[in-house]
Amino acid sequence: MPRPVHVTTPNDREIRVTREFDAPRSLVWECHTRPEHVRRWMLGPDGWSMPVCEIDLEVGGRYRHVWRNDADGSQFGFRGQYREIVAPARLVHSENWDGAPEGEGNDAICTLTLTEKAGRTTLTYSMLFPSREVRDQALQSGMTDGMAAGYDRLDAIMTAQSLA
Repeated sequence: MPRPVHVTTPNDREIRVTREFDAPRSLVWECHTRPEHVRRWMLGPDGWSMPVCEIDLEVGGRYRHVWRNDADGSQFGFRGQYREIVAPARLVHSENWDGAPEGEGNDAICTLTLTEKAGRTTLTYSMLFPSREVRDQALQSGMTDGMAAGYDRLDAIMTAQSLA
């Protein structure tokens, strides 16, 4: 049974998503930081794939994800730069749409925090947007529904221990 994703807006520029997993945080961390795992679960709704998943996991390193709608071939992508890495507990990176100007004032700042208690991991993902308008656009895009679908997929993958 899928677990709920809790979405809050703590202030006028932030979206915070919280989700629990029956898995140790080291495994949840690995699934967020290794391309061969990310491209299996971070897909949003069924019918999407990730043909590009580049991760240079070091402070100052860059990442890029491109999603493709398998039915019509349309695509979109995100890119960013890692700002802070504290494995397996915290990951901070910038994020922006492919093609949009990068830099201060344009990028969202995303913080992934993983806490573990008794073999269960609580994931908190905070997205701080440049403005309330950009935050509201993200909320209206269906992004959090896509995140929920992805996290359900991640849960199934980790439960099946099919990471090989």
